[in-house]
Amino acid sequence: MEKTTQAISKSALPTLVTVFFFWGFVAASNGIFIPFCKTHFNLDQFQSQLIDTSFYGAYFFGSLILYLMSAVSGVDILNRIGFKNGIILGLSMSIIGAVSLAFVASGTGATFGMVLACFFIIALGFSLQQTAAQPFAIALGNPATGAHRLNFAGGINSLGTLLGPIAVSVVLFGDLNNEGTATIQSIKTLYLILAGLFLFVALFFFVSKNLPTIKMEEHVENSSKAMRLLFIIAIPTIVLLFFNNMFGENEKVYLVIGSLVFILGALFYALIAAQKNKSGWGAMQYPQLVMGMIAIFVYVGMEVTVQSNMGALLRQPEFGGLDEKYISQFISLYWGSLMVGRWTGALAVFDLKKSTKNLLMIVVPLVAFALILFVNHMRGNEIKNMYVYVISIFILIGAFFYANERPAKMLFTVAFFGLTAMVIGLLTTGQLSTFAFISGGLACSVMWSCIFALAVTGLGKYTSQGSAFLIMMILGGAIIPPTQGVICDFDKMTTGGIAGMSYTHFSYIVPLICFAYMVWHAIKTKSILKSQGLDYDQQVSGH
Repeated sequence: MEKTTQAISKSALPTLVTVFFFWGFVAASNGIFIPFCKTHFNLDQFQSQLIDTSFYGAYFFGSLILYLMSAVSGVDILNRIGFKNGIILGLSMSIIGAVSLAFVASGTGATFGMVLACFFIIALGFSLQQTAAQPFAIALGNPATGAHRLNFAGGINSLGTLLGPIAVSVVLFGDLNNEGTATIQSIKTLYLILAGLFLFVALFFFVSKNLPTIKMEEHVENSSKAMRLLFIIAIPTIVLLFFNNMFGENEKVYLVIGSLVFILGALFYALIAAQKNKSGWGAMQYPQLVMGMIAIFVYVGMEVTVQSNMGALLRQPEFGGLDEKYISQFISLYWGSLMVGRWTGALAVFDLKKSTKNLLMIVVPLVAFALILFVNHMRGNEIKNMYVYVISIFILIGAFFYANERPAKMLFTVAFFGLTAMVIGLLTTGQLSTFAFISGGLACSVMWSCIFALAVTGLGKYTSQGSAFLIMMILGGAIIPPTQGVICDFDKMTTGGIAGMSYTHFSYIVPLICFAYMVWHAIKTKSILKSQGLDYDQQVSGH
């Protein structure tokens, strides 16, 4: 590895984490943008979810392109050009996407396809930024404190997820007392501002002489079978994103569910085939890695689909019949819930007295919740109805104490919490049901770190490749939300719903199944690692 010996600027980390903020800001804003586009372009729920397909699909294709380039050249392309240059290139792509979206919004002939293309380009840039920024954050100082910097960056990302829905709601709808109708031209200013911020950060990185240059010349292991599998997985995603208009209303159900089954089936095939013959599978020869890929796919899809379909849920009479301009408090509460859990989880990396850490595990989530209430109050949203949500916050606090920093136990605990919340949400209506579904955000908050840590355990020289495969599985956010969307669309094709509830309400059976899978995953992965003599939970408890 080659690294400059120049002193690192104190402004380097604060500047770097701005890109983490952007990822959260834009991704969380989709929860407001989706119902707006549904109304503006007269879409069904499935079509509106293609925003997620475009956005999260770009993460998959961006990572896949990098992997293929590296495989062909035999050297990790990103490591060769350097992490700093990778971030600059990623920001440049996001600038193009943001300016294009602002340009599209300023015209009168804007189409939904144009919007999707712009979101794809923005997220393609995010994919490159994310692949480069995380190891770059570790390089900005002592590697031993790298986890602290990543957790700080994750906290900034979560702040973006809290503010994004509020900011987009203000831009689209203005004052909540304003009876005007939002137009797509409303987003022109927002995305021009974002493009300007992307440009500012890119220029800072470009002209800075105090940022380290990190380059590695590592040989990339041949993984021909893994490469073919990734190509196979890409096929239904391409069809879903670019050729969905060729399918009729009923056929779209088969398209979406078929795509989901196809991708998961391919991954489970890899899990079995790699155990019979490890040759050509690279990192996928390790069952914990393939299990982790499936889990990341399910987790991201589950995290995204709960809020992406919430706009449709809240329009149901039994959930208040709310117009999209009044849903920002629920979307921000959902994403803020992830911030609550991540801020609390970040305490684990600090060397604190047990009594101090225990106190902070109670104080930090309550402070984070207070911040959510404050931001919504400043927006003009009603917050008194949100006070009761503190019960869910205390349940999460109990989960942290019960799991005691053990990753497998923590994953099982929050997955079971999420499963229970989905059951309550499906069996009730109104405020109780809404807050139960939103509690899924608390359950999802620490899943990424738990899944990731367990998946790369014991991979050795394949750790870097395994990490790239895991990031590709953000693809779940592109596939699972449309799956729930097609269930919602049954409400316009038939009457009466199912089991006494609307199809939109019933559609939350999708995240319920996802949480149930995560419960099984936690148990199964711990068993796999234990069979290899690797037991993270036992190591933690032995400290």
